[in-house]
Amino acid sequence: MRRWPLPALGLDYSFVMSSSSVVPVENRQKLTDISPFSWEHPADRVALNALQQIPGFDSLLKKVVGTFGERNISMVYKAQAVRVGPSQYGRIHRQLEAVCEVLDVDVPPLYISQTHMVNAGAVGMDNPFIVLNSSLIELANDAEIEAVLGHEVGHIMSEHALYRTLLNLLLGYGQSFTPVISQAVIPITLALLEWSRKAEVSCDRAGLLATQDLNAVLGLLLVMAGGIRGRRDEMDIEAFVEQSNDYRQESGLGAYYRVMSTLGRTHPFPVIRVAELRNWVDSGAYTEIMAGNYHRIGDPRPFADDATMAGQAFSETANRVFEDTDRYVNEALFDFMGAAKRRFNTDA
Repeated sequence: MRRWPLPALGLDYSFVMSSSSVVPVENRQKLTDISPFSWEHPADRVALNALQQIPGFDSLLKKVVGTFGERNISMVYKAQAVRVGPSQYGRIHRQLEAVCEVLDVDVPPLYISQTHMVNAGAVGMDNPFIVLNSSLIELANDAEIEAVLGHEVGHIMSEHALYRTLLNLLLGYGQSFTPVISQAVIPITLALLEWSRKAEVSCDRAGLLATQDLNAVLGLLLVMAGGIRGRRDEMDIEAFVEQSNDYRQESGLGAYYRVMSTLGRTHPFPVIRVAELRNWVDSGAYTEIMAGNYHRIGDPRPFADDATMAGQAFSETANRVFEDTDRYVNEALFDFMGAAKRRFNTDA
């Protein structure tokens, strides 16, 4: 077991560290009825709650996603990916079952997609599912695979999958829109990107709770940052953690979010995620949850005054975005109809 110093609150990190082997599920604390509120980053909750409070946002969301349809999205993965089950990649299926047992949630569908990108995702609307990219599985060890499964299950439990699907559609098809509509969806896309980065921080915590192994989550982030096939023995979690030490000493996460809000990234940089996860452990939140002191499904979800104020400000800004979008789209459609009518009359 490797040990490394952390400039934190004097906690002994050995209680959440292991070797590359998986912590047996029978040795993990089952988090009965845990609510995702327990691990969600306040900024994630504020942003998502604010988006949900925007008048007309849900209807717009359904229209955009409904254009493609959940069945169509699901069929894409069924056609070009492998559905995991007891007889197909059974080992990974059992790992997913273990993660869901710990987080006390139903087992979602899981697919493995053949791709060079080291990534994973939870997508879908009414029936979200998980997709693991084959390159990630090739680079990660068993403990790290369970960490990413816990991360993606966290997305589903926090109901992130619907909004991530919308963001993926906007990113994937935004260029095919007319110029006017493309300009109109840019602010919406940037707002969703900002929320998405915060949601990733939340679900790294879910990955830790699912595996109860800090090394597994840190190792996963290391692999995603710069893993090389066949050279795993040259990777050093301790050195990677030192990178996060440098970051924490030089700047604050608030400054990071201000910078990242201007960039078109769906995920924070891995070293930032390391710093965020360690900050959360240092705060004592992980210890409290493991002691059974966590929000349960059905408990009220209190928001701090500052979070409420931030949410109101976010909603006001987003409302203006949607009002402008509505105006831009209506004008574009009106102009198109007028041009078509004039063309029709001319031809007649």
